[in-house]
Amino acid sequence: MTTFTFAPATRETAKARIALQGPGGSGKTKTALRMAEGLAKGGPIGVVDTERGSALKYAPVPGRPDIEAHEFAHLPMAFCSPENLIAAVKAAEEARLAVLIIDSWSHFWAGKGGLLARVEEEGKKINGGKFSAWAPVNEMEQDMLDALLHFPGHVIVTMRTKNDYELNNGKVKKLGVKTVQREGAEYEVDVVIDMVEGTGTVTKTRYTALDGACVHHPGPEFAEAILEQLGQGVDPVQVIVDELVREGLTYDRALELHGQAHNRRLLNADLLHPRTGVPAKLGDVIKEYGQAVKPVATGVTNPPSTSSAPPAGQDHGAPPATPSDSEQGNEYEPVTAPQMRMMHACFTKVGLGHKDSRDARLRATALIIGRPISSANELTKAEAQTLLDTLTTWGERENPADEFAAMVQGLEHDAVRAAGDALYVAAAQSA
Repeated sequence: MTTFTFAPATRETAKARIALQGPGGSGKTKTALRMAEGLAKGGPIGVVDTERGSALKYAPVPGRPDIEAHEFAHLPMAFCSPENLIAAVKAAEEARLAVLIIDSWSHFWAGKGGLLARVEEEGKKINGGKFSAWAPVNEMEQDMLDALLHFPGHVIVTMRTKNDYELNNGKVKKLGVKTVQREGAEYEVDVVIDMVEGTGTVTKTRYTALDGACVHHPGPEFAEAILEQLGQGVDPVQVIVDELVREGLTYDRALELHGQAHNRRLLNADLLHPRTGVPAKLGDVIKEYGQAVKPVATGVTNPPSTSSAPPAGQDHGAPPATPSDSEQGNEYEPVTAPQMRMMHACFTKVGLGHKDSRDARLRATALIIGRPISSANELTKAEAQTLLDTLTTWGERENPADEFAAMVQGLEHDAVRAAGDALYVAAAQSA
């Protein structure tokens, strides 16, 4: 059984997550570039342009320094699928962009290849039509949001608005304006700015000092005000480093810290090495400290079987398998996207594919890999492979759901018994 512990909350420094929304011609793209310059502090800016190259109107003109322009890297995108946005965010990470602009985010909802189009496409493949198609599409959207919101730099998205109407008793009534995005999308960002003819008004924010602010042509100065709010807290990278250098660090704790850094896209964060003071990456520092406390002998033990027939390729009483060189090299590597997709299919085979089975999946995963997790994203590549191997083995059984459930129950009993034995030994030693 997974144990949860509450700890005192501490505010952390953060990166900006800003949405600019308004009708065409309201100044969203120009404002995004001006604010990005203030956020970037001289760092590189990138624009994912779904508006048929409209952002290029603000790019420099060779030989014409007199024309006002903004320097940025440009990525045109005509097919606005969630997979393409995830790939674009990854490219932005690799390019070490300080600010990533998505212009516009609306196309990933209602554009070519967007989520609404994907619902239509998926609805033709499965029983239940569009209604049933929302389940896989919602997962795609969550993956896209995770990638975007965990980008290690600042993020600005633009969203279109349109007039919203309703038909009542044969009469058309104008309700106001509606954002072209999934309802509630504004809750994914920290600051929402409504643009009207170049004037921006903050209509949603988590920072009291910015609430209701109205600025004509928001730019670097307004970005500075946002940065001031974001900087009031502790540095999340330093928090992880403090854990690494603290006395009593264990190998399992180093794995947990690596998982935390991976989930928050901090592995490539720059820092000064806590011992040498030379520039380094957080992921490399975690690996170094983890290797220093790694047990001399480690291995992945295949989970015990509770049926009379052992899994294919495993004899009862066989010694623990020794990880291959590639597995040892992957012990800190994060779980991959293909592995995540395979997990869902494999869990379905053993009866745990339904969305309501999430807790059961996490419990089974923790027992199989030997440590508690709160999300599959915390798995390492090697742990994910161990899980997939186990799920594949039990998924091929004659009665996979029941036999897998029995196996998990056996693991749980073993864990409880081992915990009891440990308490007994500890009590005996203290007596």
